Amino acid sequence: MEIMTPRGAARVEVDEVERARLLLVLTHGSAGGVDAPDLVAVRDAALGVGASVARVTQAFRVAGARAPGVAARQDEAWLVVVDQLRARWPDVPLVQGGRSNGARVACRTAGTVGAVSVVALAFPLHPPGKPERSRAEELRGAGVDVLVVSGDRDPFGIPDPADAARLVVLPGEGHDLKKNPARVGEVVADWLTRYRK
Repeated sequence: MEIMTPRGAARVEVDEVERARLLLVLTHGSAGGVDAPDLVAVRDAALGVGASVARVTQAFRVAGARAPGVAARQDEAWLVVVDQLRARWPDVPLVQGGRSNGARVACRTAGTVGAVSVVALAFPLHPPGKPERSRAEELRGAGVDVLVVSGDRDPFGIPDPADAARLVVLPGEGHDLKKNPARVGEVVADWLTRYRK
C-alpha cells in the first residue's frame, strides 16, 4: 500500500495476524530497505508473538534518495504514515522502530504517535570515527522504553546502557546485524511480549 505524505509517497508492506495484540511499525536505515535481514527476522519473530507488522519504505527512499534530508521533514512524513496505520489498528498498543536512521526517527517521534515502546536496531550513536557527535539525546528523549540491539563491531558506536531501557550487544555483529538476524528477531520478540494487549 502507498501512503501520501508531505514528502511524497511512502510504501508500506503489511503482514497481519488474526486478532493482533500489538502493532509493530518498522523502517529502514538511510540507504537501506525494509528487506534488510534484521528487519525481516524481526518481522517474522513479531508475527510469532501476535503482532501485526508494517514495514515502511519512507518517502525519501521511494523517491530514490539515499539520505533522508532534514530530520524535521523526515519526522513530519513519518507521523502521517503512522497516523494512517493507527487508524487501521486503533485498539492495540503501538511499538515503532527501525534500523540505524530508522531507529532515530522512531525515537524522535515516539511520544507524538503514542508508541508504548521503541525498538532501535543498530542505533547510530555517532558518525564513524566521530564520538564527539553523539546522538544519545535522541535515545534519552524518546519518552518511552527503548530496546537497543547493537553489534559489538559497529563503527557507529554502542549506546550507554543508561540511555535505553535495555541494551543488547551481539558479539561478532557489525552495523548491518546480518551475521545472525534470527537472534535479533528473538531479542525483539521477547521484548514485545511485555507490551501485548
